[in-house]
Amino acid sequence: MKPRLRHRSSSALPNPQDKARAVEEMFDAISTRYDLLNRVLTFRLDVRWRRRAVAALGLQPGESVIDVACGTGDLCNELQAAGLRPLGADFSAGMLAAATTCAPLVRSDALCLGVSDASLDGAICGFALRNFADLKAFWAELARVLRPGARVALLEVAEPPNRLLRAGHKAYFGKVVPAVGSLLSSRSAYRYLPASVAYLPEAPTLLAQLDDAGFRDVDRTLLSGGVAQLITATRDG
Repeated sequence: MKPRLRHRSSSALPNPQDKARAVEEMFDAISTRYDLLNRVLTFRLDVRWRRRAVAALGLQPGESVIDVACGTGDLCNELQAAGLRPLGADFSAGMLAAATTCAPLVRSDALCLGVSDASLDGAICGFALRNFADLKAFWAELARVLRPGARVALLEVAEPPNRLLRAGHKAYFGKVVPAVGSLLSSRSAYRYLPASVAYLPEAPTLLAQLDDAGFRDVDRTLLSGGVAQLITATRDG
């Protein structure tokens, strides 16, 4: 039986109508220590996951890739290291101000990227799907900006299929992450981040949404025992 992400209400989650504003304010507030917390809380596995996502695009040097919700530009740096031409987009001014990349960056909503139709060879996104106000609208926007045959690589959190690993991950993600986050950054933000898993559809639904939006070869790979997932797809032509 496949594990299910538990959908639950939580005081750590904003009301749906306030989600976009609340998420923007949260990332503005934690921007200066966001990369540090990523390294600490994942034991630097986040570096490996980003490189795996860039490789999964399978693009040629010189091709263009949009990094949606780019934050401070970690994935943009990995894309550049692979010889690709990244464009970073994020609607948090604080994250863009703390950027550590020389790639071009724009302040933009993921649901309205401000990029010409069919103009990009790929898209990548790191651990942000659960922060978007409307996932179906995001899929439609990705389909709009990507050329036929373009590739997509999406990183997100997941739940390990192994029962013991799942229990340990639940304790770590639900207890340790907020505790460390409160010491080094913001308690409310690092309570939100584990709780926001509730926003993610279950994996079959997520993959079906991509298929319905005009993508083929949709695939999902669990990483590091299932604590993260990599979803890949190709823009249908």
